[in-house]
Amino acid sequence: TRVCNLLVSRASLSPSRPQRSPLARILLTMEESSSRRRESTFSLAVRDDYSTSEVQQLFTAIPALNEAASYLAHTTSYFTRCFPGSAGDVEPDEGQELMTLVSEQDTRSLYERESTVSEQVGDDNTSSSINEEMSASSVGSSSPWLSARIFQNGSSIFKDLVDRARKTVRGSADDIGWLQQATDMPPVEDGTKRFQEILESIRNNEHKLPNSVVYLLVPGLFSNHGPLYFVNTKTYFSKMGLACHIARIHSEASVEKNAREIKQYIEEIFWGSQKRVLLLGHSKGGVDAAAALSLYWSDLKDKVAGLALAQSPYGGSPIASDILREGQLGDYVSLRKIMEVLICKVIKGDLQALEDLTYERRKEFLRKHPLPQELPVVSFHTEAGIVPGVLATLSPVAHAELPIITSLADGQPTKLPVVMPLGAAMAACAQLLQVRYGEKSDGLVTRRDAEVPGSVVVRPEQKLDHAWMVYSSPNNDPVETDASKVCEALLTLLVEVAQKRRHEISNKDE
Repeated sequence: TRVCNLLVSRASLSPSRPQRSPLARILLTMEESSSRRRESTFSLAVRDDYSTSEVQQLFTAIPALNEAASYLAHTTSYFTRCFPGSAGDVEPDEGQELMTLVSEQDTRSLYERESTVSEQVGDDNTSSSINEEMSASSVGSSSPWLSARIFQNGSSIFKDLVDRARKTVRGSADDIGWLQQATDMPPVEDGTKRFQEILESIRNNEHKLPNSVVYLLVPGLFSNHGPLYFVNTKTYFSKMGLACHIARIHSEASVEKNAREIKQYIEEIFWGSQKRVLLLGHSKGGVDAAAALSLYWSDLKDKVAGLALAQSPYGGSPIASDILREGQLGDYVSLRKIMEVLICKVIKGDLQALEDLTYERRKEFLRKHPLPQELPVVSFHTEAGIVPGVLATLSPVAHAELPIITSLADGQPTKLPVVMPLGAAMAACAQLLQVRYGEKSDGLVTRRDAEVPGSVVVRPEQKLDHAWMVYSSPNNDPVETDASKVCEALLTLLVEVAQKRRHEISNKDE
């Protein structure tokens, strides 16, 4: 095509020939025919590539954003079609040279055809002109190759950008609730009604927790930076005369590391008290506790009475997965490196603690280490409220002690609560997950990912966010749900489930 253009330009614009020569007319006819063939082929390719059946529904909850994403995909596909080696063509390897625009055979054929025409019209200048143009074309043959390689790189950049954009927009839409879709997982049992009955009895000062066991509370991620984590619940249990401990583990460590530490806690408690242990884990603490029982069940089966998981991402967390998933647009700004610096350098933790909560890691771990079937398990999950009143809620996470001032205190240090707007943060995250995935959550964990297969599931209707469970303000309002009483109700239900499980096992043995 380039040679044709040069010949037509030289033949038609030559000052010695004001009219087009027969050669120019022949080449012009060839060019028009070639252009029509290219336009027809390109139009057909466009129609095939723009089929609406190939457009994926990227946003399930917002039609307007879904249309925008589809438009972006179509537009980018059009641009990539403008470059050699785009979708639908065979892309050469890096070491393979791209095809030249005009092959040697085509050049020879064109030269012979032009020589014949030149002899007929008797124009020697035309033949020499063609030779000069063809020589110049062969000398500059590296220029088309270079341009084609630039276009090839541009096409790859567009394709990589589209792939990253699709992966970023799609996010965790295909992973949320995978435990419920797995056919090899045991079914769950709904215990919400019984839980509400127990909670109502507790509000009427009817307590049924036995003192024949020891209660171990396992905190979740970043608990080392919240001194009041589970403190109110531990104090509440101690006032009832129950032995209760908080597992002082490095919450920002990996799941397997914390599992070993929890195993040591259970063994030390059992050896010191000769009582079995009931575990209640919140958030990542529930995942750590479940991992300890899965990995070391042969050593702990006679020392553990049951496990309760409250708001735990047992199946995984979309927050962790969306942050650490590779191949997203966040790679352009080194988002993973930023999180590594934040967790490892600032918080003095381990990035693997967050990686262990991704869907990929949870799937791999649970396939290898499922919970023992004979273990009594209760799982609890909630939905965060997003009403305007929640935005003004402040959660006390620590106490700051001021120097002793005799005019303000009688020899006792003055304590001021350190509060944070955790309720507002959880409401914002819950709204984000609702808009993006159409999933209900407590702000960090979706309700479907918190249900443990084979467990008794509690699904309360109260709007309770993820931080409420451990940082709820001490309020004596009977209408407001108290976190310590909820923990008591969960463990009471767990005791009943364990008794029922032992009864079923004994009947089977008989």
